Amino acid sequence: MAKISAVNRNAKRQHMATRDKAKRIALKNIVMDRTLPVEDRFEATLKLAELPRNGSRVRVRLRCKLTGRSRANYRKFELCRIALRDLASSGQIPGMVKSSW
Repeated sequence: MAKISAVNRNAKRQHMATRDKAKRIALKNIVMDRTLPVEDRFEATLKLAELPRNGSRVRVRLRCKLTGRSRANYRKFELCRIALRDLASSGQIPGMVKSSW
């Protein structure tokens, strides 16, 4: 089980990323537009730098929904490999069976 503070911190980052998404996209479009004057693009760069770092999408970590584990996650199930194996072995995931040969 992961630390509760790490899971809460990640949830806060997720919230901030969704909240600031439109503003970040708008500012990045202004910065990347070569037809605009350099002064406007520089002002947009400064405004982008003033936004909180934790509001960036790359700061959000994929974590297991059951355990909060941050490594070895499957995006499709939003579970770590350990939780996925436990659920698959107990028959909780439809269509998934343990391999044997």
